[in-house]
Amino acid sequence: MSLQQDVMSALKEAMKAKDQTALTALRAVKSAILLAQTESGAKEDLTEEQELKILQKQVKQRKDSAAVFMEQGREDLAAPELAEADIIGQFLPEALSEEEIEKVVVMTIDEVGAEGMKDMGKVMGIVSKELAGRADGKTISNIVRQKLA
Repeated sequence: MSLQQDVMSALKEAMKAKDQTALTALRAVKSAILLAQTESGAKEDLTEEQELKILQKQVKQRKDSAAVFMEQGREDLAAPELAEADIIGQFLPEALSEEEIEKVVVMTIDEVGAEGMKDMGKVMGIVSKELAGRADGKTISNIVRQKLA
């Protein structure tokens, strides 16, 4: 079953359960997927990689908003954002640990023969494609930077 179908069935369940937090999160995901489909052409299906990027972006937006609210002492506004991020995160594949990411980065550096920061873009491109949907770009970037420094 495609991600869009999974989201739709979860949306129906949230409606039946009258779960407003889940409804809000899932409607935002559905909207983002529909926007991406119409943006890329005449109702063509999105690839799994594109769907994962949309989900990651939605989760990141909510976590960033929650962080801003926490800084301002507004836990009442941060809590729903984090709850929505958790609901959307259920559709993402299991995230890799930093150790697993580090292994992939080291293997890629050895394969490419990267020597220093000038090769960071090359390494980042390969690692980002390999770990798409399973690792945060910021985490990958930090690890690559450590290994190439």
